[in-house]
Amino acid sequence: MNFIKALTFCALLFSVPATYAQSVNFVEPKDGATVTSPFKVVFAVTGMTIAPAGEMRDNTGHHHLLINAQDVPEGTVIPMDDTHKHFGKGQTETELSLPPGKYKLTMQFGNGAHQSYGPKLSKSITVTVQ
Repeated sequence: MNFIKALTFCALLFSVPATYAQSVNFVEPKDGATVTSPFKVVFAVTGMTIAPAGEMRDNTGHHHLLINAQDVPEGTVIPMDDTHKHFGKGQTETELSLPPGKYKLTMQFGNGAHQSYGPKLSKSITVTVQ
């Protein structure tokens, strides 16, 4: 009887799709880092698949880097200007040149139409450029 219970448990366990927490993170630089310009910025995403701009599939998107910019609410198109950098080809890193000062960098994941996924897929750090 224990064998049948174990077999039933395994069947249930493996029939439920695995879900992963969706999040973004900065691999580099670390929060509070002091850097010299230009410096490398490396993005990471968990629970989503990176896809180029224009592709509209569930659980896909690409990175955007906001520099001293306000958060972009979920569903809102992320602006394209000097403070909102788009990585619509699916890039996961960049080299950033900024003048000396303290900066808030926000990584915002957005869908194929550049619409923000909101705070659940956003992460901010502070860096000081010397």
